[in-house]
Amino acid sequence: MTDIYVDADACPVKAEVERVATRHKLKVYVVSNGGLRPSVNPLIENVIVPEGPDVADMWIADRAGVGDVVITGDIPLAAKCVEAGAKVLKHNGEPLNERNVGQALAVRDLMTDLRSADPFRQGGGKAFSKADRSRFLDALERDIRAAKAAKPQK
Repeated sequence: MTDIYVDADACPVKAEVERVATRHKLKVYVVSNGGLRPSVNPLIENVIVPEGPDVADMWIADRAGVGDVVITGDIPLAAKCVEAGAKVLKHNGEPLNERNVGQALAVRDLMTDLRSADPFRQGGGKAFSKADRSRFLDALERDIRAAKAAKPQK
């Protein structure tokens, strides 16, 4: 069975994931350090991990594999999940896969270096839009279908 893992601390598409997962009758693990309102949906499991750097990421990376879908904006987590064979989507619907995750890691590292070199440099990504949400929903639907086809039968 395909599972969906959501790196939930700063995820703007949790409601969309729940809606699509419910339609497909898939288990969703919403992983965070706490502070999220748990869903009453029996398919949604709210996983609260201890405080600490990358604890939620490690929890997801240890479980996600072939035939699963991971929702995250965290590039190092995405790289681990891609390596394990999972489908990975960013919140805006952009897929991270074996073809582009290495480049995404390199850009992330470059931006980290640039920010540390200039402490006055402000981060400044664009705002999350309706178009991003729509792209995400389309990509999630495609990835779920592909993941179901790839998941080994138990």
